[in-house]
Amino acid sequence: MSGNVTSLFRSTTAHSPSMAALARESGETAGAGPVDFCIPCNPYFPTPAMFDEMASRLRDIITYYPSSADTITAELCGLLQLPPQCVAMGNGSTELITWIDHLLVRESLAVPVPTFGRWTDQPMETGKRVDMFPLQESSGFTLDLARYAEFIRARGTRAVVVCNPNNPDGGYQNKQALVQFMDAMADRDLVVIDESFLEFADAEAEPSVVQEAMLRPNVVVLRSLGKNFGLHGIRFGYLVANPALAGRVRSMLPKWNLNSFAEHVVFMLRDHGAEYAQSLHQVRRDRLEMSGQLAALPGLTVYPSQGNFLFVRLPVGAEGTVVRDRMLTEHRVLVRECGNKIGSSSRFLRLVVRPQPDVRRLVSGMEQVLYGAGRGAAVPEPAAGNGYSSGTAAVDRLMSETNGKGMRAVTAQSAPAAIGSGNGAGVGAGAGAGFPGIGAAPAAAAVASPIASPAVGTGTPLPAAVPVAAAAATVGPVPMPMAAAAPPVPRPTPYESPVPVPQPTPYQGPVPVPQPAPYPQPVPAAAAVPAPAPAPVPVAAVPVAPMASPMATYPPPTGPTPPGVPARGGLTAAQVRGTNGLESVQAAGRPGPQNWPNAAGMGQVG
Repeated sequence: MSGNVTSLFRSTTAHSPSMAALARESGETAGAGPVDFCIPCNPYFPTPAMFDEMASRLRDIITYYPSSADTITAELCGLLQLPPQCVAMGNGSTELITWIDHLLVRESLAVPVPTFGRWTDQPMETGKRVDMFPLQESSGFTLDLARYAEFIRARGTRAVVVCNPNNPDGGYQNKQALVQFMDAMADRDLVVIDESFLEFADAEAEPSVVQEAMLRPNVVVLRSLGKNFGLHGIRFGYLVANPALAGRVRSMLPKWNLNSFAEHVVFMLRDHGAEYAQSLHQVRRDRLEMSGQLAALPGLTVYPSQGNFLFVRLPVGAEGTVVRDRMLTEHRVLVRECGNKIGSSSRFLRLVVRPQPDVRRLVSGMEQVLYGAGRGAAVPEPAAGNGYSSGTAAVDRLMSETNGKGMRAVTAQSAPAAIGSGNGAGVGAGAGAGFPGIGAAPAAAAVASPIASPAVGTGTPLPAAVPVAAAAATVGPVPMPMAAAAPPVPRPTPYESPVPVPQPTPYQGPVPVPQPAPYPQPVPAAAAVPAPAPAPVPVAAVPVAPMASPMATYPPPTGPTPPGVPARGGLTAAQVRGTNGLESVQAAGRPGPQNWPNAAGMGQVG
């Protein structure tokens, strides 16, 4: 493969070039491209027989108009046992993110970073303030929902996003914790739970919050079909919400926004539920085996994941763009370097879970690129380094100032400095005070951070809790006084437990629900001589990350809503599931689905 192919990465921004672009640049024939560890789709579904069936119908599929989106949505809802009034289907989840931003996000949106790039880029493109909550490398990029809620209230953010599992790290929040968080955010304009990769999780039997979302007036659950069905090119996804929210988005979508391929696949699915469930089961097995094999590479850190990908930190001295380019040109393996993801750096890769023959090829190539002839330590990066733009000016500045060491080096250099408006309006081309790599907010929307508490690991110190009454009364951003500069705080290594953070007084609500055992810490690198790759392990439930304390410490404006009870202004379960025309419909003349799981536990059968 020609070295010119790597030039395609220089012109991208927050994403990698398409496989079609790579194939055109390399001059390769269809199907002869690199082994793909970049695009996170299901390698086991559709089955070869399903592809043969689609190929036999190709002429009709591409010749004629599809049915209306209502017809396709009704068929999908029959499979998932969801009321069509609560569902809107889009031409990919990114189309739905665009409409969510235009219709439901008024002025500001909070999102943990790193995460899927459209959640930061889309609202910035329409002039919204994006409040970025940095996930800490020292705690394995785990999202602490209680501290996230404090951050949201201190900033006065009106819309909130949680990706579960998160992309690129695969971090997972258990269902009960998310329900408590949704209730604590009942006074916000919008709460989005992005479940695009949830089909691959096995931490709980029924991990989705779609049923709870339909009962609440301000919650939207976003789900992707392309990723779990292995069909990114078809571009289809859906959202689930209260009928008012779902209807508002649905009314803006074009009548034929779904193509004929999407229609054909949706109508095929009810006959292939068992194969689909088996494909998810195999991806989970592959994830365990692949994690163990990568963790055996000296100096490589593998983070726990509930997605169909693994987030890894490269050994000291290795730079992601160099590793990516050499893996592609020398070994014909495509990996996702994460230097252009806000909150990440070029020391991190996201590697899609693939079958064992492909993983062996990946590990062999990584060994040669990272260690050369020896295997004791990573070789330094070439002197030329990363001589081109990653596509994000703030990331480039971060890389140039720290020689590839990323957030930790910047934080160590600037620890005594108070943090200003760095969690404001997203990426800026110039340097500004605040979160490294994120430009200061425009003057009209700038918000000074409240009193800062010591940060855990790297990144921006999080704000202290604010009084409930003041937070609830805050409609927009309100400038707050800066804290005096704090002395430098020693940073723990990535394997130490996070520094305890003072918690606000817990809300005295319902009896706390016992939390599962915590996630394991990131898998440390092996010694200089790696252990042999582990044998396949039976699939087992992965422990769920606990909340910061036995009971969520959010300061909600009212008491949390008990599970099964509608939030303020929401619908009752009976209204959603049985009356007022909101029943789950069966497509006329269609038999019931064969072994197809419902939306709450999709993929958990078979």
